[in-house]
Amino acid sequence: MKTIKSFLKELKAFDLVVVVFYTFLIVINLIFRDRIPNWLFFVCANILVILFAFLIAYMESKSDKRIFNVLHYWYIAPLVLFTFKELYFLIHPIRPQDYDYLFIAIDRWIFGTDPTHFLYKISFPLLTEILQIVYGTFYFLPIILGLALYKKKRYLEMDYAVFMIIYGFYLSYLGYFALPGIGPRFTLHNFSTINIQLPGLFLTNFLRNCVNAGESIPQGTLHPAAIVQRDVFPSGHTMLTLMVMYLSIRLKSRSRYFFIPVGSLLIFATVYLWYHYVIDLFGGLVFMMFALWSGRYIFNWWQRKTNLPEFDYSKITYRHE
Repeated sequence: MKTIKSFLKELKAFDLVVVVFYTFLIVINLIFRDRIPNWLFFVCANILVILFAFLIAYMESKSDKRIFNVLHYWYIAPLVLFTFKELYFLIHPIRPQDYDYLFIAIDRWIFGTDPTHFLYKISFPLLTEILQIVYGTFYFLPIILGLALYKKKRYLEMDYAVFMIIYGFYLSYLGYFALPGIGPRFTLHNFSTINIQLPGLFLTNFLRNCVNAGESIPQGTLHPAAIVQRDVFPSGHTMLTLMVMYLSIRLKSRSRYFFIPVGSLLIFATVYLWYHYVIDLFGGLVFMMFALWSGRYIFNWWQRKTNLPEFDYSKITYRHE
């Protein structure tokens, strides 16, 4: 028992989120193994992820080598993508009904029309090109914030930011389980003619293909709506972009001067480019607010458990990076 407790105390708060969420995924795979292809592979992979989280936390605590410190922070980045892809094999078999009809009805009730159709009236290639490029920066925003903090050795703020980001991602993934959806580019528009109806200039088509590939839609797919990732509500792009913007401001990072304009355009792009309904953005905002409220308590609770300093915005004195 003492050995288990000693290993647990080596975990940082963001490691704890990984361990808890991957334990949840193991349980889901076991419960629904009759519906999930390759469930045994995912169970084994998830166990390995948990073991790696324990191992890298232990290695960093017992060694002064910088490589373990770097790995401990940055293993989270590829793990987010791996988790996202695992959900592709879980959500639709477990939750086969899509709720786009609900999202569409709510948008029409609020706005009296489909917001994507309204924005289509103001679309033009240069704007589409800019917004598609900005949309593609999404996964880089948390990394940029992390680099800004890590470079200045602001390790407590770094711990907190990494925790909030991974916690936010995994909360949004729970939302995908609750209300699966595929988005307006399939339900309100013709996915096969999007490059013609909403053209860009030079990079738009390439970047769209990258997004499609990330959502398991290879080029030439005959029925893309049937195989696309269910990842509409809440809008993870909105939730995590707002979180990065908020953290950059509250942590007094100069990166906020980049995140505020880019993040605002990115959120607008989610609807303009037909990826999301507006209600998805509201969902992202609510999830973000809940994550910030609950996450701070969870983070400081674990800091106390592991005899590490608690985080308090009011005690941040570093203002110039």
